[in-house]
Amino acid sequence: MNAKERYELWLRSPDIDERTKAELRGIADDPHEIEERFYTELEFGTAGLRGILGAGDNRMNIYNVRKATEGLARYLENAVEGQPRVCIAYDSRHCSDLFARESACVLAAHGVQVFLYSTLHSVPQLSFTILELQCDAGIVITASHNPPKYNGYKVYWSYGGQVAPKEADGITECIRAIEGFKTAYKPYDEAIGDGSIKLIGKDVDEVYYQKTMTLLTQPELVRAKGGELKLVYTPLHGSGNVPVREILKRIGITNVTVVKEQEAPDGDFPTVKAPNPEDPNAFTLAFRYAEEVGATVIIGTDPDSDRLGCAVKKTDGSWAVLTGNQIGAILIHSLLSSYRDTGKLPKDGLVVRSIVSTQLADAICARFGVEIREVLTGFRFIAEQIAACEQKHDRTFLFGFEESYGFLAGSFARDKDAICAAMLVAEACVVYGEKGMTLYDVLMEIYNTYGFYREKVKSYTLEGKEGIEAIKGAMVKLREEPLSSVAGVAVEKVEDFLRPECTGLPRSNVLRMTVADGSWITVRPSGTEPKLKLYIGAHAETDAAVEEKLTALMDDMDAKLSVLLGL
Repeated sequence: MNAKERYELWLRSPDIDERTKAELRGIADDPHEIEERFYTELEFGTAGLRGILGAGDNRMNIYNVRKATEGLARYLENAVEGQPRVCIAYDSRHCSDLFARESACVLAAHGVQVFLYSTLHSVPQLSFTILELQCDAGIVITASHNPPKYNGYKVYWSYGGQVAPKEADGITECIRAIEGFKTAYKPYDEAIGDGSIKLIGKDVDEVYYQKTMTLLTQPELVRAKGGELKLVYTPLHGSGNVPVREILKRIGITNVTVVKEQEAPDGDFPTVKAPNPEDPNAFTLAFRYAEEVGATVIIGTDPDSDRLGCAVKKTDGSWAVLTGNQIGAILIHSLLSSYRDTGKLPKDGLVVRSIVSTQLADAICARFGVEIREVLTGFRFIAEQIAACEQKHDRTFLFGFEESYGFLAGSFARDKDAICAAMLVAEACVVYGEKGMTLYDVLMEIYNTYGFYREKVKSYTLEGKEGIEAIKGAMVKLREEPLSSVAGVAVEKVEDFLRPECTGLPRSNVLRMTVADGSWITVRPSGTEPKLKLYIGAHAETDAAVEEKLTALMDDMDAKLSVLLGL
C-alpha cells in the first residue's frame, strides 16, 4: 500500500479511536503530511522505536506502542521457559506514562508478570531493576534528549542492556506477523487486581542507592568534606531530580542548589530548546544560580537521566562547559588515581570506550596499566563487555563511556547512568578540592601530562523521507569514492565497519578514516535520529596546534558532506 492507502486504512478501521481519526481528518488536505506519516512504519531495532508523537504508521502513538509490545510478548513466549518477567519505566515526556501503562496491559494479557514503576524513573534504574528482579526483558518509554515532539520505546534484555540484533530481529518478525491493529489487552485495573501488574516500590530504589554508593573510592573523605562543595544541579525537567539529589545527599554532598525553573517534570521542556546536557545553552539558568551561590561546578541530566553534562569554573572566573570526552577523561583519571592511591587498583582492570570517543582515555589507561577496549557506538556494546567480564572472570570492569555524555562505573546497571556519574563527579570535586584543585585544573593537568587531545562533532539533521535518502546516498558515495586526503593531509587508512573482517567488530554503517598526522575522522548515521554524524579527533603538544588541526579537518569535511547531502 502507498501512503494514501495506509492513511485511508486508519480512517476506516474500527480499532482506531475517534480522537485519533479526528487528528487524521485534520490533515486530509495536506498530501505532504500524509506522506510523512504513512510512507513507512516506525522501524524497530536495537534502539527500539523513536519518532514524532502523532497519529500514523510513522509516528509514536498507542497503536504502534501496543503493536511493538505485542511483538515483544510473542517473542518472549518462544524465547523464555516458564512465565516471562518484564519491568517498565518511563520519563517525563508527553504520553510516557500512558505508553508505559499500555505496554503493561498488553504484556499482562499474554500472562507476562509485569513490574511497573508508578512514577517516572531513569534508564539506569530500569537497567538495574532488570537484573535485581531477574527479569527477562525491560521497557523504558523515553526519547532521551530529543525535542518535545518526540517520544520513544526502548527494549532491554535479561543482561540489563538494550536488545542485541538477534533479539531485535526476532521481535521485529513477531511485530510484522501482527494483522491490523488488534493486540491482546488486559484492562489496567483488572491487571493490578489479579497481580499480573505489580507496582515497583521504594525498596528497589533503596537497593540501587546502596549499590551505587559502593562505587565511591574515598567515601570517608566525601562524607567529611562534601558539605563544603557548592554545586548547582539541573534535571532539565526530567527524571533525575529525585535520584540525583538523593544520592548526593546520602554521600555527604549537602550544599546543592537546584535550578527551580527546571526542577519539575515537564514534557514541554519550556526553558530549553531541547533538554540536552550536551548543549551549553541548557546551562543558561544554571550559570545564574552558580554565580549567586558561588558554586564551582554545575551538573545537568537529560529527561531519562542517562546522560550527564558538566560545567566547571575556570581560574579567570569564567565557565567551561565540558565535552563528554573531557568528562570521561576526568572520571577515568580520578577513578584510577584514587584506586592506585588507596591500593585498590586491580591488576586486571578494564575500561571500555566507543569508537568515536577520545583516544586520550587510551593514554591515561596505558599509564596506569589498565586495559582499554574499543566497541561500536551504542552502550549495549559496553554492556556486552561487562557481561563478558563476569562470565570469563578474566577482567574487572571499572568504567565505560561514550563521547555523547554517557558514563558507567560498576556492573549492577548496564546502561549509561547519569545518577552514578553525578556522584562520581561530586566525589572528584571533593578529592581534588583537598589538593586545592578544581576540575578545570585537573583537566589542564591531564592535558599537560598526556598532550592535548580534542574532538569535534557535527550533526546533519535531515528529517523526512528525502532526508533519510540523502543520508543513505552520502554513505554510499563515501564508500564508492573514498577520500584520498582531508584538509591537505593524506588519508592513510579507511575502515569500513560494514566489513567486520577489517575491524574485528560487528557490522555497522560506519566509516573511519585515519590521516597521516594521526588524526581520525568518523562518519555514521544516527541509530535513533534522522541525522548523519561527523566525528573528528586530533592530538598535538599544544592547545593552539590541536585546535588548528581540528578546525582545518572539520571545515574540509563539512564542505564535502554538505555537497553529498545536497545542503
